[in-house]
Amino acid sequence: MNKHFAIAKEEMMFYGTENTSLQNLLAVLIGPKADPTVTGQLASLGVKGLSSLSREEFLSYEGIGETTADRILACFGLANMLNKYKIEQAYIVRSPEDAAKYFSDLSYLEQEHFDAIFLNTKNVVIGRKNIFKGSLDNCVIHPREVFKEAIRLSASSIIVSHNHPSGNPFPSRSDIEITKRLEDVGIMVGIEVLDHVIIGHGGTYTSLKEKGYL
Repeated sequence: MNKHFAIAKEEMMFYGTENTSLQNLLAVLIGPKADPTVTGQLASLGVKGLSSLSREEFLSYEGIGETTADRILACFGLANMLNKYKIEQAYIVRSPEDAAKYFSDLSYLEQEHFDAIFLNTKNVVIGRKNIFKGSLDNCVIHPREVFKEAIRLSASSIIVSHNHPSGNPFPSRSDIEITKRLEDVGIMVGIEVLDHVIIGHGGTYTSLKEKGYL
């Protein structure tokens, strides 16, 4: 048996997945053909770097075939689903910080995502929807997509959020215009826009409510 794989598997069985190094977790995923040089290169990217790799990029590493690449991608997919599942269990938003924690998964994305969460009268999250992916400006965010879902769920209020891949959560002029536009539509349909939270890196965020734009 491959020595690198055997040691990695033994470490995971003894210490558990939470206390196993990223390199050794990768070795277990790759299997008996795991090469320490390759797992070391991948581990050096960190979890965020790995999560952004495409299938083709994984295949460019020696010893990683289609099955292994798909297995690694599936692991990240399951991790994201689990993270969202944990967050969505009767999550109550009492503050901008609560909203920022809810949208924390956006901080790892390399592309801008604009999402909305829908809340009931007790500020419990009852749904979430991605509204847009790509470069944000005032023209591409359609309030009808946000409020159509809010009406379908009988939401009392909404909170919107998007990430800045640069890591700096400072709001742009377009961010402010989008917020005002959604607020105006919310007043018309009777669904309050509670906040627009911009997510940066390392837990940083900006609440447009706290900044006085709502």
